[in-house]
Amino acid sequence: MISKTTIAISLVAVLLSGCHKAETEKVEEVPKLEATTPLREDTSVTKEYVSQIHAIRHIEVRALERGYLQNIFVDEGKFVHKGQPMFKIMPNIYQAELLKAKAEANTVKIEYLNTKGLADKNIVSANELALAKAKLDKANAEVKLAETHLSFTDINAPFDGIMDHLQVRTGSLIEEGALLTTLSDISQLWVYFNVPEAEYLDYKTHKDDQARTKVQLRMANGQIFNQTGVIETVEADFDNTAGNIEFRATFPNPDKILRHGETGTILMAKPYKNALLIPQKAVFEILDKSYVYVVGKDNTLEQRLITIEADVPKLFIIKTGLKEGDKILVEGLRKVHAGQKVEVNFQPPEKVRSELDLYAE
Repeated sequence: MISKTTIAISLVAVLLSGCHKAETEKVEEVPKLEATTPLREDTSVTKEYVSQIHAIRHIEVRALERGYLQNIFVDEGKFVHKGQPMFKIMPNIYQAELLKAKAEANTVKIEYLNTKGLADKNIVSANELALAKAKLDKANAEVKLAETHLSFTDINAPFDGIMDHLQVRTGSLIEEGALLTTLSDISQLWVYFNVPEAEYLDYKTHKDDQARTKVQLRMANGQIFNQTGVIETVEADFDNTAGNIEFRATFPNPDKILRHGETGTILMAKPYKNALLIPQKAVFEILDKSYVYVVGKDNTLEQRLITIEADVPKLFIIKTGLKEGDKILVEGLRKVHAGQKVEVNFQPPEKVRSELDLYAE
């Protein structure tokens, strides 16, 4: 006869055996995770640089003569054309000086003609004729100088451009060299930006690539300027404190949208031919180093150290650590560990890429 104690012990043993079996089955359960392979394609990375915008010509308009400002023919912020009158300095004194110089020149001319007539008859020497001619040349030069001074009272635009603030008002006594205004030719723009040394060397290595010389400009309002710029020059010296060198790109500005002194952001694309791409979500970091889980032939996970060349939206460009046919996990990275076996739900890299793009949108 089986005692109640024996039955109870047997039931406990059965229950414990069942629990152990359930725990064993739970531990041995193989996770099924999504995996893919790296994708090969041409791509590019857009670098951004803070920039300063300058007019291709930006000058100070100054008075060349002293006098009272008689007229101002233009207004602040207006577009002026080459040769258009801008300022007029009272010309009275300079007109009088010109009349005086012309009168003296006429007197000297008469003296020269008389001397020449006498020289032709051998009454005076050739030296006296030469002296008279020199006096005439000097008098004519004084006339030219007086005409130049008078012309300086008319200040005209040296080129097409936009005027800035007026620094004087009508009736002001203007000294020679006084600043009147500034004038900017914004038909084209010079945009300056600083590039780190490593990127400069990379640019110079591939400078024959036309795509690398073209840049875009993001304006202060976040919109992209509707014209494409071209990198035309690189400054001579590096800034040793920052490790940068200054680039200059030229942009056409046909609609006169941008002005001298504005700021923006240069967008320069760096192309990568036949780049090896993987999803960013397939990468995890340990102590500032990047890793992926590579699925081996027996579906055992290997923790692989990789080097990232650059990043594009949702993707990394891989420099070292992976090859095209490697199978990598793209999900469940925190649920697994190196050496663990997994069941793989393989997805073609093109499909994974399209899902990433869809998610990004």
